[in-house]
Amino acid sequence: MNLMNLSAQQIARVLCVFMACAFMANVDAAVFRWSSQGDYLTADPHAQNEGLNNLINDHVYEHLTVRGKKLEILPALAESWIKVNDLTWRFNLRRGVKFHDGTPFTADDVVFSFDRAQSAGSHFKVFAGPLGKASRIDDYTVEVVTPRPHPAFLANVTVISIMSRKWTEAHQAVTPQDYKTAVETYASRNANGTGPFKLISREAEVKTVLQKNPDWWGIKAGQFEGNVTEVQYLPIKSDATRMSALITGEIAFVLDPPLQDIPRLKREARVKIIEGPENRVIFLGMDQGRDELAYSSVKDRNPFKDIRVRQAIYHAVDIEAIRTQVMRGFSVPTGNIFVPASFGYRADQEGRLAFDAERSRKLLSEAGYAKGFEITLDCPNNRYVNDERICTAIAAMLERVGIRTRVVGLSRALFFQKLERRDSSFFLYGWGGAPSDGTTFLIPLAHSFDGKGRGDFNMGRFADAEVDRAIDQASGEMNDAKREVLLSSAAGRVRDQAYLIPLHRQIIPWAARAGMSVVHRADNVLSMIWVTVP
Repeated sequence: MNLMNLSAQQIARVLCVFMACAFMANVDAAVFRWSSQGDYLTADPHAQNEGLNNLINDHVYEHLTVRGKKLEILPALAESWIKVNDLTWRFNLRRGVKFHDGTPFTADDVVFSFDRAQSAGSHFKVFAGPLGKASRIDDYTVEVVTPRPHPAFLANVTVISIMSRKWTEAHQAVTPQDYKTAVETYASRNANGTGPFKLISREAEVKTVLQKNPDWWGIKAGQFEGNVTEVQYLPIKSDATRMSALITGEIAFVLDPPLQDIPRLKREARVKIIEGPENRVIFLGMDQGRDELAYSSVKDRNPFKDIRVRQAIYHAVDIEAIRTQVMRGFSVPTGNIFVPASFGYRADQEGRLAFDAERSRKLLSEAGYAKGFEITLDCPNNRYVNDERICTAIAAMLERVGIRTRVVGLSRALFFQKLERRDSSFFLYGWGGAPSDGTTFLIPLAHSFDGKGRGDFNMGRFADAEVDRAIDQASGEMNDAKREVLLSSAAGRVRDQAYLIPLHRQIIPWAARAGMSVVHRADNVLSMIWVTVP
Protein backbone atom coordinates (compact mmCIF):
# COMPACT_ATOMS: atom_id res chain seq x y z
CA MET A 1 0.00 0.00 0.00
CA ASN A 2 1.36 3.44 -0.96
CA LEU A 3 0.86 5.66 2.10
CA MET A 4 1.85 8.73 0.06
CA ASN A 5 -1.49 8.63 -1.73
CA LEU A 6 -3.59 8.56 1.46
CA SER A 7 -5.02 11.36 3.57
CA ALA A 8 -3.86 11.88 7.15
CA GLN A 9 -7.01 10.26 8.51
CA GLN A 10 -6.65 7.27 6.15
CA ILE A 11 -3.02 6.85 7.23
CA ALA A 12 -4.10 6.95 10.87
CA ARG A 13 -6.67 4.23 10.25
CA VAL A 14 -4.16 2.02 8.44
CA LEU A 15 -1.63 2.41 11.24
CA CYS A 16 -4.33 1.65 13.76
CA VAL A 17 -4.97 -1.73 12.16
CA PHE A 18 -1.35 -2.68 12.77
CA MET A 19 -0.97 -0.92 16.12
CA ALA A 20 -4.42 -1.72 17.61
CA CYS A 21 -4.83 1.97 18.43
CA ALA A 22 -7.42 2.72 21.07
CA PHE A 23 -7.54 6.37 20.09
CA MET A 24 -9.13 5.86 16.67
CA ALA A 25 -12.62 6.68 17.94
CA ASN A 26 -11.46 10.31 18.19
CA VAL A 27 -9.88 10.70 14.73
CA ASP A 28 -12.99 12.41 13.35
CA ALA A 29 -13.76 14.25 16.58
CA ALA A 30 -14.71 17.93 16.24
CA VAL A 31 -14.12 19.73 19.52
CA PHE A 32 -16.15 22.91 19.89
CA ARG A 33 -14.73 25.36 22.41
CA TRP A 34 -16.87 28.37 23.18
CA SER A 35 -17.29 31.04 25.80
CA SER A 36 -19.27 33.84 27.36
CA GLN A 37 -18.53 36.06 30.32
CA GLY A 38 -20.23 33.99 33.04
CA ASP A 39 -20.73 30.37 33.98
CA TYR A 40 -23.98 28.46 33.97
CA LEU A 41 -25.49 28.02 37.39
CA THR A 42 -26.54 24.41 38.01
CA ALA A 43 -26.87 21.08 36.24
CA ASP A 44 -30.26 20.49 37.90
CA PRO A 45 -32.72 21.27 35.08
CA HIS A 46 -35.56 22.30 37.42
CA ALA A 47 -33.52 24.44 39.82
CA GLN A 48 -32.85 27.63 37.88
CA ASN A 49 -34.73 29.14 34.93
CA GLU A 50 -32.00 31.28 33.39
CA GLY A 51 -30.95 31.63 29.76
CA LEU A 52 -27.42 30.23 29.70
CA ASN A 53 -28.38 27.61 32.27
CA ASN A 54 -31.21 26.34 30.08
CA LEU A 55 -29.03 26.51 26.97
CA ILE A 56 -26.50 24.07 28.39
CA ASN A 57 -28.90 21.81 30.29
CA ASP A 58 -31.17 21.45 27.27
CA HIS A 59 -28.38 19.65 25.43
CA VAL A 60 -28.37 17.01 28.16
CA TYR A 61 -32.04 16.85 29.12
CA GLU A 62 -34.94 16.78 26.68
CA HIS A 63 -38.61 17.68 26.78
CA LEU A 64 -41.70 16.11 25.28
CA THR A 65 -41.62 18.85 22.65
CA VAL A 66 -38.82 21.09 21.37
CA ARG A 67 -38.35 24.41 19.57
CA GLY A 68 -37.11 24.32 15.98
CA LYS A 69 -34.93 26.79 14.09
CA LYS A 70 -37.81 29.25 13.80
CA LEU A 71 -38.99 28.55 17.38
CA GLU A 72 -41.80 26.37 16.11
CA ILE A 73 -42.92 23.53 18.43
CA LEU A 74 -41.81 20.09 17.21
CA PRO A 75 -41.93 16.51 18.54
CA ALA A 76 -39.09 15.39 20.82
CA LEU A 77 -39.53 12.67 23.47
CA ALA A 78 -43.17 12.64 22.43
CA GLU A 79 -43.54 11.47 18.83
CA SER A 80 -47.07 12.81 18.64
CA TRP A 81 -49.94 14.12 20.73
CA ILE A 82 -53.64 14.74 20.51
CA LYS A 83 -55.99 17.04 22.34
CA VAL A 84 -58.70 14.70 23.61
CA ASN A 85 -60.88 17.53 24.92
CA ASP A 86 -60.46 21.00 26.43
CA LEU A 87 -58.84 19.51 29.56
CA THR A 88 -57.06 16.39 28.34
CA TRP A 89 -53.95 15.83 26.22
CA ARG A 90 -52.46 12.46 25.30
CA PHE A 91 -48.79 12.01 24.36
CA ASN A 92 -47.38 9.04 22.46
CA LEU A 93 -43.79 8.62 23.64
CA ARG A 94 -40.79 7.77 21.52
CA ARG A 95 -39.77 4.13 21.88
CA GLY A 96 -36.22 2.85 22.25
CA VAL A 97 -34.91 5.98 23.97
CA LYS A 98 -32.42 5.50 26.80
CA PHE A 99 -31.00 7.78 29.41
CA HIS A 100 -27.25 8.29 29.35
CA ASP A 101 -26.76 5.60 31.99
CA GLY A 102 -28.59 3.07 29.80
CA THR A 103 -31.90 3.13 31.68
CA PRO A 104 -34.89 2.92 29.30
CA PHE A 105 -37.08 6.03 29.04
CA THR A 106 -40.75 5.35 29.85
CA ALA A 107 -43.95 7.07 30.88
CA ASP A 108 -42.96 6.77 34.55
CA ASP A 109 -40.13 9.25 33.93
CA VAL A 110 -42.53 11.76 32.40
CA VAL A 111 -44.96 11.54 35.30
CA PHE A 112 -42.12 11.85 37.79
CA SER A 113 -40.61 14.84 35.98
CA PHE A 114 -43.91 16.71 35.78
CA ASP A 115 -44.36 16.20 39.53
CA ARG A 116 -40.78 17.33 40.25
CA ALA A 117 -41.15 20.43 38.04
CA GLN A 118 -44.38 21.29 39.89
CA SER A 119 -42.83 20.97 43.36
CA ALA A 120 -42.34 23.95 45.68
CA GLY A 121 -38.60 24.21 45.04
CA SER A 122 -38.82 24.10 41.26
CA HIS A 123 -37.98 27.22 39.28
CA PHE A 124 -40.34 25.95 36.58
CA LYS A 125 -43.49 25.48 38.62
CA VAL A 126 -44.90 28.68 37.13
CA PHE A 127 -45.07 26.76 33.82
CA ALA A 128 -45.49 23.21 35.13
CA GLY A 129 -48.21 23.94 37.68
CA PRO A 130 -50.96 24.88 35.20
CA LEU A 131 -50.27 21.71 33.20
CA GLY A 132 -52.11 19.69 35.80
CA LYS A 133 -51.82 15.99 36.50
CA ALA A 134 -49.77 13.64 34.31
CA SER A 135 -50.61 9.95 34.49
CA ARG A 136 -49.27 6.78 32.90
CA ILE A 137 -51.58 4.95 30.49
CA ASP A 138 -48.90 2.43 29.50
CA ASP A 139 -45.12 2.47 29.11
CA TYR A 140 -45.29 4.76 26.09
CA THR A 141 -48.48 6.74 26.62
CA VAL A 142 -48.99 9.65 29.03
CA GLU A 143 -52.20 11.53 29.61
CA VAL A 144 -52.21 15.03 31.08
CA VAL A 145 -55.39 16.50 32.55
CA THR A 146 -55.34 20.25 33.16
CA PRO A 147 -57.46 21.77 35.93
CA ARG A 148 -58.94 24.22 33.39
CA PRO A 149 -58.61 24.86 29.66
CA HIS A 150 -55.02 25.85 28.92
CA PRO A 151 -54.50 27.72 25.63
CA ALA A 152 -50.70 27.91 26.09
CA PHE A 153 -50.38 24.23 27.05
CA LEU A 154 -47.83 23.12 24.43
CA ALA A 155 -45.66 26.20 24.99
CA ASN A 156 -45.42 25.27 28.68
CA VAL A 157 -44.70 21.61 27.95
CA THR A 158 -41.71 22.68 25.87
CA VAL A 159 -39.81 23.90 28.95
CA ILE A 160 -40.31 20.89 31.25
CA SER A 161 -37.14 18.76 31.32
CA ILE A 162 -37.56 15.00 31.62
CA MET A 163 -35.37 13.28 34.21
CA SER A 164 -34.83 9.63 35.07
CA ARG A 165 -36.93 8.66 38.06
CA LYS A 166 -34.61 5.77 38.88
CA TRP A 167 -31.46 7.94 38.75
CA THR A 168 -32.82 10.80 40.84
CA GLU A 169 -34.15 8.45 43.49
CA ALA A 170 -30.85 6.55 43.63
CA HIS A 171 -28.94 9.80 44.20
CA GLN A 172 -31.38 11.42 46.65
CA ALA A 173 -32.19 14.15 44.13
CA VAL A 174 -35.98 13.81 44.02
CA THR A 175 -36.32 17.42 45.19
CA PRO A 176 -34.91 20.19 42.98
CA GLN A 177 -31.82 21.96 44.26
CA ASP A 178 -32.57 25.04 46.40
CA TYR A 179 -30.40 27.37 44.38
CA LYS A 180 -31.01 30.54 46.36
CA THR A 181 -29.29 29.04 49.42
CA ALA A 182 -26.45 27.59 47.30
CA VAL A 183 -27.10 24.07 48.61
CA GLU A 184 -25.31 21.45 46.50
CA THR A 185 -27.00 18.21 45.47
CA TYR A 186 -25.88 15.32 43.30
CA ALA A 187 -28.04 16.68 40.47
CA SER A 188 -26.47 20.15 40.65
CA ARG A 189 -23.10 18.83 39.44
CA ASN A 190 -24.07 15.59 37.66
CA ALA A 191 -26.63 14.83 34.98
CA ASN A 192 -28.37 11.92 33.30
CA GLY A 193 -30.62 12.92 30.44
CA THR A 194 -31.64 11.50 27.07
CA GLY A 195 -30.27 14.40 25.03
CA PRO A 196 -27.73 14.68 22.22
CA PHE A 197 -24.86 15.36 24.64
CA LYS A 198 -23.68 13.86 27.92
CA LEU A 199 -22.31 15.93 30.79
CA ILE A 200 -18.77 14.62 31.33
CA SER A 201 -17.42 17.15 33.81
CA ARG A 202 -18.34 20.46 35.39
CA GLU A 203 -15.81 22.64 37.17
CA ALA A 204 -17.68 25.80 38.19
CA GLU A 205 -16.29 29.03 36.71
CA VAL A 206 -13.59 27.06 34.89
CA LYS A 207 -14.81 24.48 32.37
CA THR A 208 -17.76 22.29 31.46
CA VAL A 209 -17.33 19.36 29.06
CA LEU A 210 -20.11 17.66 27.09
CA GLN A 211 -19.66 14.75 24.71
CA LYS A 212 -21.89 13.62 21.89
CA ASN A 213 -24.34 10.88 22.81
CA PRO A 214 -23.89 8.26 20.05
CA ASP A 215 -27.19 6.63 21.06
CA TRP A 216 -29.31 9.77 20.75
CA TRP A 217 -32.50 9.00 18.85
CA GLY A 218 -32.17 12.23 16.86
CA ILE A 219 -29.07 10.99 15.03
CA LYS A 220 -31.00 8.29 13.14
CA ALA A 221 -33.80 10.80 12.60
CA GLY A 222 -31.35 13.13 10.83
CA GLN A 223 -31.61 15.90 13.42
CA PHE A 224 -27.91 16.04 14.28
CA GLU A 225 -26.85 18.27 11.40
CA GLY A 226 -23.46 19.46 12.70
CA ASN A 227 -20.14 17.73 13.30
CA VAL A 228 -19.47 18.49 16.99
CA THR A 229 -18.48 15.48 19.07
CA GLU A 230 -17.22 17.33 22.15
CA VAL A 231 -18.26 20.67 23.63
CA GLN A 232 -16.01 22.61 25.99
CA TYR A 233 -17.61 25.64 27.62
CA LEU A 234 -15.07 28.06 29.09
CA PRO A 235 -16.47 31.07 31.00
CA ILE A 236 -14.07 34.00 30.51
CA LYS A 237 -14.99 37.15 32.41
CA SER A 238 -12.52 39.53 30.75
CA ASP A 239 -13.79 40.90 27.42
CA ALA A 240 -10.25 41.36 26.12
CA THR A 241 -9.17 37.83 27.04
CA ARG A 242 -12.33 36.28 25.63
CA MET A 243 -12.04 38.04 22.29
CA SER A 244 -8.29 37.44 22.03
CA ALA A 245 -8.96 33.71 22.49
CA LEU A 246 -11.46 33.85 19.63
CA ILE A 247 -9.15 35.66 17.24
CA THR A 248 -6.17 33.38 17.97
CA GLY A 249 -8.33 30.27 17.55
CA GLU A 250 -8.20 29.02 21.15
CA ILE A 251 -11.99 29.12 21.13
CA ALA A 252 -14.35 29.04 18.16
CA PHE A 253 -17.35 31.01 19.36
CA VAL A 254 -18.33 33.82 21.75
CA LEU A 255 -21.97 34.21 22.75
CA ASP A 256 -21.55 37.78 24.00
CA PRO A 257 -18.86 39.77 22.20
CA PRO A 258 -18.46 43.30 23.65
CA LEU A 259 -20.46 45.76 21.57
CA GLN A 260 -17.57 48.21 21.28
CA ASP A 261 -15.57 45.50 19.50
CA ILE A 262 -18.17 44.69 16.84
CA PRO A 263 -16.99 47.19 14.17
CA ARG A 264 -13.40 45.94 14.51
CA LEU A 265 -14.48 42.29 14.48
CA LYS A 266 -16.43 42.85 11.27
CA ARG A 267 -13.15 43.80 9.63
CA GLU A 268 -11.33 40.77 11.05
CA ALA A 269 -10.95 38.06 8.37
CA ARG A 270 -10.67 35.28 10.96
CA VAL A 271 -14.01 36.13 12.56
CA LYS A 272 -17.60 36.52 11.45
CA ILE A 273 -20.45 38.31 13.25
CA ILE A 274 -23.96 36.84 13.26
CA GLU A 275 -26.65 39.08 14.70
CA GLY A 276 -30.39 39.26 15.19
CA PRO A 277 -33.10 40.52 17.56
CA GLU A 278 -33.78 38.64 20.77
CA ASN A 279 -37.20 37.97 22.26
CA ARG A 280 -36.24 39.55 25.57
CA VAL A 281 -37.24 42.74 27.38
CA ILE A 282 -34.74 44.39 29.73
CA PHE A 283 -36.40 46.40 32.49
CA LEU A 284 -36.05 47.95 35.93
CA GLY A 285 -37.84 46.34 38.86
CA MET A 286 -38.63 47.90 42.23
CA ASP A 287 -39.58 46.47 45.61
CA GLN A 288 -43.21 47.50 46.03
CA GLY A 289 -44.07 44.91 48.65
CA ARG A 290 -42.28 46.02 51.80
CA ASP A 291 -43.65 48.87 53.88
CA GLU A 292 -40.11 50.14 54.50
CA LEU A 293 -37.64 50.14 51.66
CA ALA A 294 -34.33 48.41 52.35
CA TYR A 295 -31.01 49.75 51.02
CA SER A 296 -32.42 53.27 51.02
CA SER A 297 -32.16 56.49 53.00
CA VAL A 298 -35.97 56.55 53.31
CA LYS A 299 -37.26 55.23 56.63
CA ASP A 300 -40.72 54.07 57.72
CA ARG A 301 -42.12 54.03 54.19
CA ASN A 302 -41.54 52.75 50.70
CA PRO A 303 -41.35 55.40 47.98
CA PHE A 304 -41.80 52.77 45.25
CA LYS A 305 -45.39 52.21 46.37
CA ASP A 306 -46.12 55.69 45.00
CA ILE A 307 -46.81 55.76 41.25
CA ARG A 308 -45.37 59.28 41.10
CA VAL A 309 -41.97 57.99 42.21
CA ARG A 310 -42.06 55.12 39.72
CA GLN A 311 -43.00 57.52 36.93
CA ALA A 312 -40.29 59.94 38.07
CA ILE A 313 -37.69 57.20 37.59
CA TYR A 314 -39.20 56.38 34.20
CA HIS A 315 -39.03 60.03 33.06
CA ALA A 316 -35.44 60.31 34.29
CA VAL A 317 -34.17 57.59 31.94
CA ASP A 318 -32.74 58.88 28.67
CA ILE A 319 -33.38 55.72 26.66
CA GLU A 320 -31.94 57.19 23.46
CA ALA A 321 -28.63 57.83 25.20
CA ILE A 322 -28.63 54.22 26.40
CA ARG A 323 -29.40 52.99 22.89
CA THR A 324 -26.70 55.02 21.16
CA GLN A 325 -23.95 55.31 23.77
CA VAL A 326 -24.27 52.20 25.94
CA MET A 327 -25.85 49.71 23.53
CA ARG A 328 -24.20 51.21 20.42
CA GLY A 329 -27.37 50.72 18.44
CA PHE A 330 -27.86 47.08 19.48
CA SER A 331 -31.21 47.67 21.20
CA VAL A 332 -34.81 48.59 20.39
CA PRO A 333 -36.28 50.92 23.06
CA THR A 334 -39.72 49.82 24.25
CA GLY A 335 -42.44 50.63 26.72
CA ASN A 336 -43.97 47.16 26.36
CA ILE A 337 -43.32 44.10 28.53
CA PHE A 338 -44.28 41.87 25.58
CA VAL A 339 -42.20 41.16 22.49
CA PRO A 340 -43.71 41.24 18.98
CA ALA A 341 -43.70 37.42 18.81
CA SER A 342 -46.02 37.18 21.83
CA PHE A 343 -49.73 36.55 21.41
CA GLY A 344 -51.40 39.61 22.92
CA TYR A 345 -48.71 42.04 21.78
CA ARG A 346 -49.94 45.44 20.62
CA ALA A 347 -47.68 47.84 18.76
CA ASP A 348 -49.49 50.85 20.24
CA GLN A 349 -48.18 49.82 23.67
CA GLU A 350 -44.58 50.32 22.54
CA GLY A 351 -44.59 54.02 23.45
CA ARG A 352 -42.51 55.07 26.46
CA LEU A 353 -42.91 57.91 28.93
CA ALA A 354 -40.78 60.72 27.53
CA PHE A 355 -37.35 61.51 28.89
CA ASP A 356 -38.12 64.63 30.95
CA ALA A 357 -35.86 65.43 33.89
CA GLU A 358 -37.95 68.44 34.90
CA ARG A 359 -41.12 66.35 34.99
CA SER A 360 -39.24 63.77 37.04
CA ARG A 361 -38.20 66.33 39.66
CA LYS A 362 -41.75 67.69 39.84
CA LEU A 363 -43.22 64.20 40.45
CA LEU A 364 -40.67 63.52 43.18
CA SER A 365 -41.55 66.80 44.86
CA GLU A 366 -45.28 66.03 44.67
CA ALA A 367 -44.59 62.66 46.28
CA GLY A 368 -42.74 64.30 49.16
CA TYR A 369 -39.16 63.74 47.96
CA ALA A 370 -38.19 67.22 46.84
CA LYS A 371 -34.66 66.57 48.12
CA GLY A 372 -34.60 63.12 46.57
CA PHE A 373 -33.32 60.03 48.39
CA GLU A 374 -30.62 57.38 48.28
CA ILE A 375 -31.10 53.92 46.80
CA THR A 376 -29.02 50.90 45.76
CA LEU A 377 -29.40 49.47 42.25
CA ASP A 378 -28.47 45.78 42.01
CA CYS A 379 -27.21 44.75 38.64
CA PRO A 380 -25.76 41.59 37.05
CA ASN A 381 -22.39 42.17 35.42
CA ASN A 382 -22.32 39.10 33.15
CA ARG A 383 -25.90 38.26 32.19
CA TYR A 384 -27.41 40.79 29.76
CA VAL A 385 -25.72 42.82 27.03
CA ASN A 386 -23.74 45.63 28.74
CA ASP A 387 -25.83 45.14 31.88
CA GLU A 388 -23.57 46.88 34.40
CA ARG A 389 -22.89 49.73 31.96
CA ILE A 390 -26.65 50.23 31.62
CA CYS A 391 -26.97 50.46 35.41
CA THR A 392 -24.10 52.92 35.68
CA ALA A 393 -25.69 55.13 33.02
CA ILE A 394 -29.09 54.99 34.73
CA ALA A 395 -27.51 55.83 38.10
CA ALA A 396 -26.04 59.01 36.58
CA MET A 397 -29.42 59.93 35.09
CA LEU A 398 -31.20 59.42 38.41
CA GLU A 399 -28.55 61.44 40.20
CA ARG A 400 -29.52 64.45 38.07
CA VAL A 401 -33.07 64.41 39.42
CA GLY A 402 -32.05 63.87 43.04
CA ILE A 403 -32.12 60.07 43.40
CA ARG A 404 -28.60 59.25 44.55
CA THR A 405 -28.00 55.74 43.25
CA ARG A 406 -25.29 53.28 44.24
CA VAL A 407 -24.73 50.50 41.71
CA VAL A 408 -23.81 47.05 43.01
CA GLY A 409 -22.54 44.81 40.22
CA LEU A 410 -22.81 41.08 40.86
CA SER A 411 -22.03 37.90 38.96
CA ARG A 412 -25.11 36.20 37.59
CA ALA A 413 -24.86 33.52 40.30
CA LEU A 414 -24.85 35.99 43.19
CA PHE A 415 -27.34 38.30 41.53
CA PHE A 416 -30.06 35.69 41.04
CA GLN A 417 -29.53 34.28 44.53
CA LYS A 418 -29.94 37.78 45.95
CA LEU A 419 -33.16 38.41 44.05
CA GLU A 420 -34.63 35.05 44.98
CA ARG A 421 -34.00 35.84 48.64
CA ARG A 422 -35.86 39.12 48.05
CA ASP A 423 -32.77 40.95 49.19
CA SER A 424 -33.00 43.79 46.67
CA SER A 425 -34.94 47.03 46.46
CA PHE A 426 -34.10 48.16 42.93
CA PHE A 427 -32.70 45.98 40.14
CA LEU A 428 -32.09 45.43 36.44
CA TYR A 429 -33.80 42.32 35.09
CA GLY A 430 -34.68 40.67 31.80
CA TRP A 431 -37.31 38.22 30.56
CA GLY A 432 -37.80 36.40 27.29
CA GLY A 433 -36.68 33.38 25.31
CA ALA A 434 -39.23 31.70 23.08
CA PRO A 435 -42.42 33.42 24.29
CA SER A 436 -45.23 32.54 21.91
CA ASP A 437 -47.89 33.69 24.39
CA GLY A 438 -48.33 36.78 26.55
CA THR A 439 -48.97 34.65 29.61
CA THR A 440 -45.31 33.56 29.57
CA PHE A 441 -44.52 37.16 30.55
CA LEU A 442 -47.56 38.07 32.62
CA ILE A 443 -47.92 35.06 34.91
CA PRO A 444 -44.30 35.00 36.12
CA LEU A 445 -43.63 38.77 36.13
CA ALA A 446 -46.91 40.61 36.74
CA HIS A 447 -49.25 38.33 38.69
CA SER A 448 -49.25 38.75 42.45
CA PHE A 449 -47.13 36.12 44.18
CA ASP A 450 -49.20 33.13 45.31
CA GLY A 451 -46.48 30.63 46.27
CA LYS A 452 -47.75 28.17 43.66
CA GLY A 453 -45.94 29.55 40.62
CA ARG A 454 -47.85 32.70 39.77
CA GLY A 455 -45.68 35.72 40.39
CA ASP A 456 -42.57 33.64 41.09
CA PHE A 457 -40.47 36.17 39.15
CA ASN A 458 -42.41 39.21 40.33
CA MET A 459 -39.34 40.16 42.36
CA GLY A 460 -40.84 43.53 43.32
CA ARG A 461 -43.92 41.79 44.72
CA PHE A 462 -46.38 44.37 43.41
CA ALA A 463 -50.02 43.27 43.48
CA ASP A 464 -52.90 44.58 41.39
CA ALA A 465 -56.28 42.83 41.52
CA GLU A 466 -57.22 44.15 38.08
CA VAL A 467 -54.05 42.71 36.54
CA ASP A 468 -54.57 39.39 38.33
CA ARG A 469 -58.15 39.07 37.09
CA ALA A 470 -57.18 39.72 33.48
CA ILE A 471 -54.28 37.23 33.64
CA ASP A 472 -56.39 34.54 35.33
CA GLN A 473 -59.18 34.91 32.78
CA ALA A 474 -56.78 34.91 29.84
CA SER A 475 -55.05 31.77 31.16
CA GLY A 476 -58.24 29.75 30.67
CA GLU A 477 -59.89 31.58 27.77
CA MET A 478 -59.93 29.52 24.55
CA ASN A 479 -61.41 32.26 22.37
CA ASP A 480 -58.42 34.01 20.77
CA ALA A 481 -60.11 37.36 20.30
CA LYS A 482 -61.17 37.52 23.94
CA ARG A 483 -57.75 36.31 25.11
CA GLU A 484 -55.99 38.97 23.10
CA VAL A 485 -58.05 41.72 24.73
CA LEU A 486 -57.40 40.33 28.21
CA LEU A 487 -53.65 39.97 27.67
CA SER A 488 -53.18 43.41 26.16
CA SER A 489 -55.30 45.01 28.89
CA ALA A 490 -53.17 43.37 31.62
CA ALA A 491 -49.96 44.46 29.90
CA GLY A 492 -51.40 47.94 29.46
CA ARG A 493 -52.26 48.19 33.14
CA VAL A 494 -48.71 47.16 34.12
CA ARG A 495 -47.42 49.78 31.70
CA ASP A 496 -49.72 52.59 32.88
CA GLN A 497 -48.97 51.96 36.55
CA ALA A 498 -45.22 51.69 35.89
CA TYR A 499 -44.98 48.56 38.02
CA LEU A 500 -42.03 47.67 35.79
CA ILE A 501 -39.98 50.13 33.75
CA PRO A 502 -39.17 48.57 30.35
CA LEU A 503 -35.96 49.75 28.74
CA HIS A 504 -35.32 47.88 25.50
CA ARG A 505 -35.17 44.63 23.60
CA GLN A 506 -31.65 43.42 22.88
CA ILE A 507 -30.17 42.85 19.44
CA ILE A 508 -27.76 39.99 19.93
CA PRO A 509 -24.46 39.71 18.07
CA TRP A 510 -22.58 36.40 18.11
CA ALA A 511 -18.93 36.13 17.15
CA ALA A 512 -17.61 32.95 15.50
CA ARG A 513 -14.48 31.81 13.73
CA ALA A 514 -14.69 32.17 9.98
CA GLY A 515 -15.93 28.97 8.36
CA MET A 516 -18.11 27.97 11.30
CA SER A 517 -21.80 27.31 10.76
CA VAL A 518 -24.36 28.14 13.47
CA VAL A 519 -28.08 28.90 13.64
CA HIS A 520 -28.97 32.21 15.35
CA ARG A 521 -32.38 31.89 17.02
CA ALA A 522 -34.45 34.72 18.49
CA ASP A 523 -34.23 33.14 21.94
CA ASN A 524 -30.41 33.52 21.92
CA VAL A 525 -29.97 29.75 22.14
CA LEU A 526 -26.92 28.16 20.53
CA SER A 527 -27.88 24.61 19.55
CA MET A 528 -24.81 22.36 19.27
CA ILE A 529 -26.58 19.88 16.99
CA TRP A 530 -26.56 22.57 14.27
CA VAL A 531 -22.93 23.68 14.75
CA THR A 532 -20.30 22.79 12.17
CA VAL A 533 -16.68 23.42 13.09
CA PRO A 534 -14.26 23.62 10.12
